[in-house]
Amino acid sequence: MTQAREAPMTDFGFSAHLTVLQERLAETLQIHNLEGVVISSGVPHSYFADDQEAVYHEVPHFAHWCPQPGPYHFLVVTPGVKPKLIRWSPSDYWEEHFRPTDAYWCASFDIVEVSNRRASWGELPGSGRWAYIGPECAMAQEWGLITDTAAIVSRMDWDRGIKTPYEIHCLREATRLGALGHRAAKAQFEAGASEMEIHLAYLAAAECLDGDLPYGSIVALNEKAAILHYQNKRTAVRNGAVLLLDSGAMYQGYGSDITRTYATAAAPAEFHHLLTGMAALQARSCDRVQAGVSFLELHHQAHLELGALLVEVGLLQDLSPEEAVKRGCTSTFLPHGLGHLLGIQVHDVGGLQKNPQGEPERSPTQYPRLRTVRALREGEVVTVEPGCYFIPVLLERAKQGRESVHLNWRLIDKLRPCGGIRIEDNVHVGAKGHDNLTRAFLP
Repeated sequence: MTQAREAPMTDFGFSAHLTVLQERLAETLQIHNLEGVVISSGVPHSYFADDQEAVYHEVPHFAHWCPQPGPYHFLVVTPGVKPKLIRWSPSDYWEEHFRPTDAYWCASFDIVEVSNRRASWGELPGSGRWAYIGPECAMAQEWGLITDTAAIVSRMDWDRGIKTPYEIHCLREATRLGALGHRAAKAQFEAGASEMEIHLAYLAAAECLDGDLPYGSIVALNEKAAILHYQNKRTAVRNGAVLLLDSGAMYQGYGSDITRTYATAAAPAEFHHLLTGMAALQARSCDRVQAGVSFLELHHQAHLELGALLVEVGLLQDLSPEEAVKRGCTSTFLPHGLGHLLGIQVHDVGGLQKNPQGEPERSPTQYPRLRTVRALREGEVVTVEPGCYFIPVLLERAKQGRESVHLNWRLIDKLRPCGGIRIEDNVHVGAKGHDNLTRAFLP
């Protein structure tokens, strides 16, 4: 099922988005006997023994309420009242400060401009039961704010899983931008470019800098595709047989997370067979996404289908798919989870919560690396990203294990230089189906 896009709105549904957030917050505040919440946009961080600052990201809960970029801002939020944005706007000739006045979201806030930090704190509530969410807890306590907010944040994390139409608009746009980058990167790969050249083509097409990406892009040629979080960008290696590209884009604080794997004629026929099979496996996994379906079951089904594919290609011998999963053979080739929640954060919060109270959901012993295992809820957005890799450390462990006899080591050694495969889409969960946000832009 593909859900219809929201009708065009001048604010892209932002005012309705804030209304939903206000309603959710009202319930949370009532439960905890609070008047409201003060949310910080965060503070910059410098590297140890250095005056250079790390790439800055706003506090996620601030970004959920307000697209204002930059540090040292505050939101003062209470039900039934227009949220107050205390915007830090110093007279500064060192840095550029973003002061949008006519952005689509500005009318939804009572905006107060301040030029120094002390003045920012002076605009906060001076009495009453107000919770503080942010990194400056010592200062917040001095100001009389409540900083023991774990229970409050758990409820807010849980609520953040259900995306509003505005959030889907942002995720869709982030996906569109990421798809532009993927198309340009694929063209560079097919032209024989290096990892660095592929990466730069991606950035140019997506119209962003490295610091604008939602996570460090993975541009892996050949054997480097076996490193799950590979971050180097080699310049000397060209004309790759395989490219695994895992990269997204940002829009108004929301990030896409997209992976594609490509192979040229230089890759072995067995790898092309495996790649075709993984593409079909991933598509079937997406097709199963809908509200009420256990993500743990989706993950387990993906392992069963991977086991069947490994037998079909000849990487596993004398085992049924069920036995391959039970004995851990498929985990040698797929050691990570099928996916995760997506939103303001790439690995969005709440995936391992059982409920709004924050009770943890444990991953089973068989699959210890999952980021969510519970039933999907209508309105959530998840990634679906099965993989199949030739990871040296896992293969060496398997070679020493009792299941080694079932692995076709001759074929494994032939495919090791190809690194691996991952295909990833971003999927919006519907009541009786889903909306694949990625495939609309990157078939």
